[in-house]
Amino acid sequence: MKKLFFTLFAVTFLTGTSLFACTNFLITKGASTDGSTMITYAADAHVMYGELYYWPAATWEDGAMLDVYEWDSGKHLGQIKQARQTYNVVGNMNEFQVAIGETTYGGRPELGTQSGAIMDYGSLIYIALQRSKTAREAIVVIAQLMEEYGYHSSGESFSIADKNEVWVMELIGKGEGEKGAVWVALRIPDGYVCAHANHARITTFPLANGKTSITSLDMGKIHDPKIECIYSHDVVSFAKSKSWYSGEDKNFSFSDTYAPVDFEAARFCEIRVWAFFREINSQMEQYKDYASGHNLKNRMPLWIKPDKKVSVYDLMNHMRNYLQGTEFDMTKDVGAGLHGCPYRWRPLTWEVDGKTYLNERATVTQQTGFSFVTQSRSWLPDAVGGIIWFGVDDAGSCVYAPMYSSMQRIPESYAVGNGSMMEFSWTSAFWIFNMVSNFGYLRYDLIHPEIYAKQQKLEKKYIQNTSAIDKAAAELYKTDPQLAIDFLTDFSVNTGNALVMEWKSFYEFLFLKYMDGNVKKVIPGQKNPEVVQPGYTEEWKRKIANDTGDKLLVP
Repeated sequence: MKKLFFTLFAVTFLTGTSLFACTNFLITKGASTDGSTMITYAADAHVMYGELYYWPAATWEDGAMLDVYEWDSGKHLGQIKQARQTYNVVGNMNEFQVAIGETTYGGRPELGTQSGAIMDYGSLIYIALQRSKTAREAIVVIAQLMEEYGYHSSGESFSIADKNEVWVMELIGKGEGEKGAVWVALRIPDGYVCAHANHARITTFPLANGKTSITSLDMGKIHDPKIECIYSHDVVSFAKSKSWYSGEDKNFSFSDTYAPVDFEAARFCEIRVWAFFREINSQMEQYKDYASGHNLKNRMPLWIKPDKKVSVYDLMNHMRNYLQGTEFDMTKDVGAGLHGCPYRWRPLTWEVDGKTYLNERATVTQQTGFSFVTQSRSWLPDAVGGIIWFGVDDAGSCVYAPMYSSMQRIPESYAVGNGSMMEFSWTSAFWIFNMVSNFGYLRYDLIHPEIYAKQQKLEKKYIQNTSAIDKAAAELYKTDPQLAIDFLTDFSVNTGNALVMEWKSFYEFLFLKYMDGNVKKVIPGQKNPEVVQPGYTEEWKRKIANDTGDKLLVP
């Protein structure tokens, strides 16, 4: 199993697909500073183009059908029955403040294909958002779609939030010869946070003979607030039929059965969960040996209680974790180069003299199409309460712009069709942010602090602005809901487009200042700037001298 898992893992990274490449953090109401529920998502892939999807609310005729296309490839998979009513969806959040993110874990390779299946993981997300008013309804929609139409993808972990609850749902297909998937969904206890990063994390779970669980055969109880666990009726029996598990049902572990952890799963995936957990809970250092891949029995808990509550601003910056403050910090070894860059170019593993080495896989990575932080806020009308803080490209150098989930058009700079992975556009947020980030990688220690300072200033400003926008929109909503939605739409669109124009000007400033290895400073009243040539650090000079011997020595 270990060899099979690693082979699939390595092939995925080499081919640049989105498998094993995303990170989700999940925050319950009681764990957030303002009572929001929040989830994050980074859509990481070498060929993922960052754009903000949009589906307007609609009413459909009886008998209408929906074409389903695989999210990763665009391949047409088939048709399903359209719902009578669908809801407004902005990115990964809908008008009722339901938000969904995912990470792919793959799991048992023999379950990775299912001939004739229509529902891939991306379609499950976006169709569920169009059909669900709560997180619980989204779980039901996902389960029913897989059961009726088959499951087309490999193992997935979903983050599903609404304005009151946050759930983690893990599923895997049944492979060839059987239809659908086996799955488990758990409600995260209020006051706790959860995370997943390309490895299944649900182990044991309460069974239906308890007071907090139901199976898929008893979905009528889905809205009972006492229900905290929902699972497919055959999640255990299916594993037993395949001889993957033979113990008592109560001891069944979803992850250990369908996606056993190995070195690669811990070091490339679980380490991102650990890095986030250790930043919010002082007790997590005890799991370092597990995160490093060297003590796989020391598994982390599925959720933890943070030492202090988490704000939306905090969460934005947690998405920028590069293992700083740990022994895995990528700025601390020679691979960081002269300028201390915490990024490593792929492939993820490499060989020298017959030995295999790895590059760390941190939360923040250069190959990100888009990422977001969602806020669902129960004290506001749904039209006002849902915000998807949306950024394109590398989370370390993006700016999360507020997009209200009731908005009825998308900023041109973020819209689908404005550029593509092989079509540059000067008005595309994705390309403008890539220009800044990629320039910053070249001299990270000098340029990135400027990017960080501007990023933080803008995000703080937007957070302050949305506080005022919330109040104005909520007041408008009392008398004219559509006017409130128009107001939020204009704010979101104008903010997004203005940000991209500002970031383009920022690139021009950085390019002028740092061109040709110099650092330039304008001198008022003079034509030419002051020029500083920072050269190399003493440490790097010494490395060059040691490597070249007397070749560069001046006699």
